[in-house]
Amino acid sequence: MEMSAELLKSKCHVNTNEEGDRFVGIKADSENAMVYFPMGYQLPDTEHERRRDILHLISVLSEFTARKDRVLHMKKFEAPQSVDFPVNAYMEVINYYLEQRSYYTEKEPIYKTSDRGNTDWAKTIRQQKPLLQANNSPIYLKQTVRDSTPNDRNLITQIHKYCVYESFQKLGWLFTPNLPPKPDFPVDIKRFLIELNDKLGKTNNDKDKRLFASMIAMLKYIDEETNKRQFYFGTDSFEYVWEKLIDRVFGVRNKDAYFPKATWHLKKGKTRSFEALRPDTIMVHNNKIFVLDAKYYRYGITGEPLHLPEGRSIHKQITYGEYISTNDKFKNENGNNPMVYNAFLMPYNSRDNIFDLSGIFENCGESTGEWKGQDYTYEHVQGILVDINYLMHHYTGNHLKKIMALAESIENALAENGGHLPNESGTSVSVS
Repeated sequence: MEMSAELLKSKCHVNTNEEGDRFVGIKADSENAMVYFPMGYQLPDTEHERRRDILHLISVLSEFTARKDRVLHMKKFEAPQSVDFPVNAYMEVINYYLEQRSYYTEKEPIYKTSDRGNTDWAKTIRQQKPLLQANNSPIYLKQTVRDSTPNDRNLITQIHKYCVYESFQKLGWLFTPNLPPKPDFPVDIKRFLIELNDKLGKTNNDKDKRLFASMIAMLKYIDEETNKRQFYFGTDSFEYVWEKLIDRVFGVRNKDAYFPKATWHLKKGKTRSFEALRPDTIMVHNNKIFVLDAKYYRYGITGEPLHLPEGRSIHKQITYGEYISTNDKFKNENGNNPMVYNAFLMPYNSRDNIFDLSGIFENCGESTGEWKGQDYTYEHVQGILVDINYLMHHYTGNHLKKIMALAESIENALAENGGHLPNESGTSVSVS
């Protein structure tokens, strides 16, 4: 599969998350390839940046999806297709080849007679004639030393050539429009696997171990795949990736304590407990608690109210906030209940949107429950639009500045939408 650099832009698609347009990842066959980005993603302007973003998308999907997540629901298939394409193995083989600018070549040991070098004393004693010194101890003026020469015809090199060609057929278009030469030797997958497993067990070189393990993963996939023309890497359910990204950047690690639980206390028989309601993310900043619900909804793209979180989600958020705000175990050192804030986090494109907004975090309104008096901060659930490019490219490293920025955005939104900031005691206050 060859692809010119000029065509790369036409092979990138930003989905709408509508029915039939939800897949995020890569779909390819021997003739064509397409890369699907999540809704709201801003594609960069240059070929170099597009290649960088495609590779980054692969990294995000590799880290935040498991095999069970990579299930495609497509009309042309009778059943969902579970895909376990070893994309990282393919990338490792490609990167090794590009870094080395050649195929893996094993150095086959040979020996020669010399007065310098890495002496093999067992062979030297057997093969060289010593001179005897005055004290009858032997001295070897010539020694048998180890030397090596590349042997590019050995089996491990042949296997690497095959794996490089297969890798470039599927993913090499990310780097170059040209394919390496097609191997002209018989392919025996089972024999290749035996050889690689043997090499993997004997090598201590970490780089070689990664290469061998990657080639093993590739060959197993090739040996087991049922459709040799097509492969997929990605997910129809990017909402789970969105939730994990939000939780990685903003969430506390141990959030179980913040989960409201329920129990039946029966007059006869054992009590029955129910699984706790589980908020997506709990963020803590300046002794304030923020209950965050990651919503991969389309409102940030369409501006259509029908694409906002529904009433059930609003009520759940208020319940979470009330539980935390009134529970004694969350009181601060002064004995006061914590300030609790609520927010939905939805994706949007800060460079191209219908709201005329440009910030990483922007408020689009708030939701309330008519069954509550709206007297507390957590009863006003803020809608926060989050730039999806920023989140996907900044989920590693120190997150303190991001947490501070999001907290400020939520607090400011509460004030702008008619609520009040906390009073000096730090307790929740009524809103007018």
